[in-house]
Amino acid sequence: MRIGFDAKRYFLNKTGLGNYSRDLIRMLEKYAPENEYLKYTPKTGDQYINQPASQKNIRLPQGFINTTWPNIWRNQRIVRDLKKDKVDIYHGLSGEIPLGLAKAHIKSIVTIHDLIFLRHPELYHPIDRWIYKKKFKHACEASDRIVAISECTKNDIVDLFHIPEEKIDVVYQGCHEAFKTIKTEEQKANLREKLKLPQDFLLNVGTIEPRKNILPVVKAIKDLDIPLVIVGKPTRYYQEIMAYMQQNNMENRIFFFQGLAMEELAILYASATIFIYPSIYEGFGIPIIEALYSGTPVITSKMGVFPEAGGPTSCYIDPTNISEIKHAIISLLSDSSKRDEMIEKGLEFVQKFNDERVAKQMASIYASL
Repeated sequence: MRIGFDAKRYFLNKTGLGNYSRDLIRMLEKYAPENEYLKYTPKTGDQYINQPASQKNIRLPQGFINTTWPNIWRNQRIVRDLKKDKVDIYHGLSGEIPLGLAKAHIKSIVTIHDLIFLRHPELYHPIDRWIYKKKFKHACEASDRIVAISECTKNDIVDLFHIPEEKIDVVYQGCHEAFKTIKTEEQKANLREKLKLPQDFLLNVGTIEPRKNILPVVKAIKDLDIPLVIVGKPTRYYQEIMAYMQQNNMENRIFFFQGLAMEELAILYASATIFIYPSIYEGFGIPIIEALYSGTPVITSKMGVFPEAGGPTSCYIDPTNISEIKHAIISLLSDSSKRDEMIEKGLEFVQKFNDERVAKQMASIYASL
């Protein structure tokens, strides 16, 4: 079969949706090579176009109208190119599919990552909510199959868009191979020296925004002798964290980074004493998977999708309860045998998200169409 992908995020997004797109296509090319995979994108970014795996089967808009208005091409006129390329199935990797696929007799699949804009509308501008709802609802109704990245997201699709659950397949995300290799003590020591980090620290990874909810952790460690490393792009929420740090003389105990190379990030995960992820809501929570593959114990939220990602031996807390967060941190820091057990059991659990399994599941859905 010829599978066409909406690869805009593959080339132009360095984090969440981009990582999902790159990881999925990489897995499929390796473990389901019987299919041909075409990447459709309005343009390519410098970071990924130079990688050999990215240079295969790229399709860009052609002609004056399509190159001048690439969004129109991506949302509708792309169908002409799909027909010309004899694509059997088009897969929208980020909640969107173009108009007119069914009329062109092209089967379609859409991946829905989350419906946070409906579950927590206060986090989004009204215009953005309207656009997202229109696009996602159309994609769910018009596609032949829907891929949800978790049972939690599947339940939201059924509940909020009234889609029959038999139309939805749950296929979990994998993660980058960098997190799956054992890191040497020398690698860890070199990175700690480069970033000027202590031997022991808590780690949090994700955009620094209210939904990710890292401020309660900062408050929880105010009187604890453990630093916190936060990796992510700052938003206005960052100023709240800075204000609290300054009021409580914590500037030397909180470290902020962004733009780390993937290999450096993987070493940082493996170097952390505990990974802490007190997010309020996620479609899945890929940083939890990255931590488990890295052999790092996880503290995360007890509700929603997080137990799906963290498994039976991660530590679960109420992300709004500062004393509960503090108690969980103290408990794990003081019990190395408990941390070792969490590492061992976590590595066993996380194998359900391995590359081959994810690729075979997705290829099976393609074959069913």
